[in-house]
Parts: sequence; structure tokens; C-alpha cells
Amino acid sequence: MDINIRIGRRVRELRDAHGLSLDALAERSGVSRSNISLIERGQSSPTAVVLDKLAAALGVTVASLFEDSAKVLTEPSPMARVAEQPLWTDPATGYVRRNVSPAARSPLQLVDVIFPAGQRIAYDSGPRETEVHQQVWMIDGTMEMTVGDTHWRLETGDCLAMRLDQPIVYRNPTRSPARYLVALVTLPFMPTRRNG
Repeated sequence: MDINIRIGRRVRELRDAHGLSLDALAERSGVSRSNISLIERGQSSPTAVVLDKLAAALGVTVASLFEDSAKVLTEPSPMARVAEQPLWTDPATGYVRRNVSPAARSPLQLVDVIFPAGQRIAYDSGPRETEVHQQVWMIDGTMEMTVGDTHWRLETGDCLAMRLDQPIVYRNPTRSPARYLVALVTLPFMPTRRNG
């Protein structure tokens, strides 16, 4: 199945599950109604930034937007053969992501990313309906990441942990592609208790 059709079906399925109209999702996400409509029909290849906004508004991770709707509704396999793993290229930067995790339900999702030389992506992540923790493990190359106000430089073998509740910038400052593994864990949102 074409990856844009898969993404579109999944966005529509999640929007319906939340009982949201196109207008309501547009307001929640900051993505235009017409853009969401094109995405749902598989007529647009959304950028990584747009996918992040939609995922946050729908209370899921970006990796969840690549799930095969048919497999989500049936008994999903605990095995994900490499040929079946969804591969997507961001039209804005050329970064390539492969959803490695099987369709079987798990709070853990793995994503393999190849990030082109000299590219940069900024996510305006904020509070989400679910608590999402992420670790980035550098397989090869160098990446600079800014998480909130803190700047990190990751070299091959380094691993950085963060929560997806603040702006994050990924940048490859080198002339070579970088490859890293993203591990995501989604937890139910637990509001902070205050004394008093």
C-alpha cells in the first residue's frame, strides 16, 4: 500500500475514533482543514512537522500514524519483517524513517531514521494527552539536538532520553548522513499533584 494512503487512512480512523470533525482537528492541530482533507485522501505527502502536529492533536505518537489500519483491527502479528516495515521520506528534508516495530500492541515503538547531511527539523511539541518518553540512540554519524532550552551533540553510540512535551530541534551539522534509532514509550497521562 502507498505510504501516503496508509497515513491518510490512519489519520481518518483516529479522527473518527476521537469523534472529531475536520474543523475540530484543524483547530486542535494548527494544520489547515484542506491540508488534513488532502492527507486523509492520500493526495498529499505531509511533512514531519505536520505529522507531529496531527499526532499530538490525536493523542498518539508519529509512529502510530504509520500503522496499517487493517492490522490494528485484526489480531496483529508480533513479527515485523523488514519488507513489511513502513518506509517514509519527509518531503521537506529528505529524512527517511522506517517503523521497525511489529503491529502487535505494545507501549514501545522503534523507529530507524536516516537524517540527511545539513538538514534541520524543528518540532513545536508541547503538552500532550498522553505522556511520551523518547530515547535517541546514534547508530552512525553526528546529530545536534535542542530539547527545550538544552543543546546536545550526539556522536555514534551516544543515547539521549527526553519527554515529548517541549520543542525539539534535530540538526545534522555534518556533510554525511546520520542514522539513529528512536525508542518511544507511551504512558497514560498523569497530572502532577500539588500539595495543599
